Amino acid sequence: MRFTTLAVLATLLSFPAQATDRTPAPEGARAYIVSPTDGATVSSPLTVVFGLSGMGVAPAGVEAGSTGHHHLLVDTDLPPLDAAIVADDRHIHFGGGQTETTLDLAPGPHTLQLLLGDHGHVPHDPPVVSEKISIIVR
Repeated sequence: MRFTTLAVLATLLSFPAQATDRTPAPEGARAYIVSPTDGATVSSPLTVVFGLSGMGVAPAGVEAGSTGHHHLLVDTDLPPLDAAIVADDRHIHFGGGQTETTLDLAPGPHTLQLLLGDHGHVPHDPPVVSEKISIIVR
C-alpha cells in the first residue's frame, strides 16, 4: 500500500503544473494610477488612488462578469499572469474592492503598478494592468 501511494504521488509530481484558466477581460479595459503621478516627489505616508475603466470592481470571491479587484505591485515586476497573484509586501491585495490605499514607504525611489485580478486573484486575459510609475519619497 505504501509503495502504491508513493508511486501515485511520484507520478502526479512529474506532470508540469497546470495553468489556471483566466477570466476574459473586455476589450479596451484598463487600470491606471490616478495619484500619485509618474515622477512625483511625495512624502510618506502617501495615498495611492486606483483607476479602472471598461470594467467594474468586485470583492475577491465574487464571480461577476467584467469585474475584478486591484492588486498593487510595489517595487517589483509583473508576476506570472497564468496563476493567482501572490500576497506579500510587494503584491498587495485589495480583495475587499478598495480603490485607494495609504502606503508607508521608506525614503528613496519606488515603483507602483496595478494589476487587476479576478474572483480568484488570477489576472484576466488579456491582463488589465496599469503603466508602472516611478515616484520618489522624501
